[in-house]
Amino acid sequence: MSGAPGRGILAGLRLTSLRLRLVVVFALVALTAAVSASGIAYWLNREAVLTRTQDAALDDFRREMQNRAAALPLRPTQAELQNAAEQMADGGDYSVVLIGERDAGKPITGVSDRDDFTLEDVPQSLRDAVDDRLDVGAGNPAPYHLYWQRIDRGGAPYLVGGSRIVGGGPTGYLLKSLGQEREDLASLGWSLAIATLLALIGSALLAQAAATTVLKPVHRLGEAARRLGEGKLDTRLRVSGTDELAELARTFNKTAESLETKVADMSAREESSRRFVADMSHELRTPLTALTAVTEVLEDEADSLDPMIAPAVNLVVSETRRLYDLVENLMEVTRFDAGTARLVLDTVDVADQVTACIDARAWLDAVELDAERGIMARLDPRRLDVILANLIGNALKHGGSPVRVSVRPGDTELLIEVRDHGPGIPEEVLPHVFDRFYKASASRPRSEGSGLGLSIAMENAHIHGGDITAANSPDGDGAVFVLRLPHDGEAAADCEAAESGGPGDGGNGTGRDTGSRGPDAAHGEEGPR
Repeated sequence: MSGAPGRGILAGLRLTSLRLRLVVVFALVALTAAVSASGIAYWLNREAVLTRTQDAALDDFRREMQNRAAALPLRPTQAELQNAAEQMADGGDYSVVLIGERDAGKPITGVSDRDDFTLEDVPQSLRDAVDDRLDVGAGNPAPYHLYWQRIDRGGAPYLVGGSRIVGGGPTGYLLKSLGQEREDLASLGWSLAIATLLALIGSALLAQAAATTVLKPVHRLGEAARRLGEGKLDTRLRVSGTDELAELARTFNKTAESLETKVADMSAREESSRRFVADMSHELRTPLTALTAVTEVLEDEADSLDPMIAPAVNLVVSETRRLYDLVENLMEVTRFDAGTARLVLDTVDVADQVTACIDARAWLDAVELDAERGIMARLDPRRLDVILANLIGNALKHGGSPVRVSVRPGDTELLIEVRDHGPGIPEEVLPHVFDRFYKASASRPRSEGSGLGLSIAMENAHIHGGDITAANSPDGDGAVFVLRLPHDGEAAADCEAAESGGPGDGGNGTGRDTGSRGPDAAHGEEGPR
């Protein structure tokens, strides 16, 4: 159980880069402060310890030199020097070397411990300083002074000091071990290092707590933004406090409220527009049906009409037929927009379906079919006919013969390719070929088609779970439309039924066939070329 908080902290560090940056910044600040404080404390304590030990040893040595070395004769014997050095060493925690002169130019030495300290252990620079006679003046009352130096011998620290008796007498040197002080300073260093480590750990914990406090509102804001992006426009944040994060939450709530209002308004307008188009199309069908019947009679009698009247009759016939197709296409688009379009699946031979589509529109002489019989797929035959009629009709109208239709089975999908031999599709038009009412040329806004054929074909492909792509032939000879449909549309039909709440064809009666009423239907849609 004790490892759980640690794992939580590590998980938080791995998952949140901002959290990691906060912890690192806190740790660096704490580390810098702790190292600086520890370094200063160590340096101050080191100087204090060494200075105290050094001053105590040098003061004691100075007194011993005044009390014992100064009491020796001007020309002491070897024994007197030796005895004085031993007495001085017994009085202090250090070794002593005394140097005198038996006769002029004949030095003698007294050593408290010859195995521990001899004259050879004294640095030459210290000896030169001790022997150097200074001029006596207002700023220098004595010709000789006490000098000291710290040395390292055998990896251990020592204090070496020396002085000379003023007015004549021996010169003395001491050797003081600083090993105990080094151990004390090492213990102090370890203590400061442990304190620094604890400070670092504490700063990491504080950073984690601070990051949690700061990042929880940020995390909630991120979750709210994600839900808002998923379409849950009623998402709001709970606001508490008066800091910057609270102000950010208030701004988010205001933005979400404004967005919800605007989206609701747009949805209402879109629904109103869709209902208007549907109602208008439905209301137009009745008079259009009557007009179509009349125009069919007029078309049959066109040959017997006055030559001056016949062109007007033919214009009325073609425009009435075009208007009827437009109304039918608008109703189909409205069903797609409302989500009421449904699949009526059947297992069909794809080659037979393509042949039937071409034959019904009298395109056998203009279309080359490359399709083997026996390629079975579970599709909606009526919607497949609509797709093929629009793709082939568009190729014949804007691409030119011969139009080649190829059917190829894949591992998971069915591919139907419609290729023409026309000028191709301009590159700037390609991204818009399936847009509704798109006209490639602004100079011809009116045409025989409604501009909805390819859009309806794409919608019918999507409802099957498929897609249509448009491109130019690599050899520059015409355009290529590729229809991709799954072999089994059952999954797509189930998905559509689940999303809408049940199966069925909604408002799209299966007996009505947009683009399948005859050779002139559905292939007159204005394409983008």
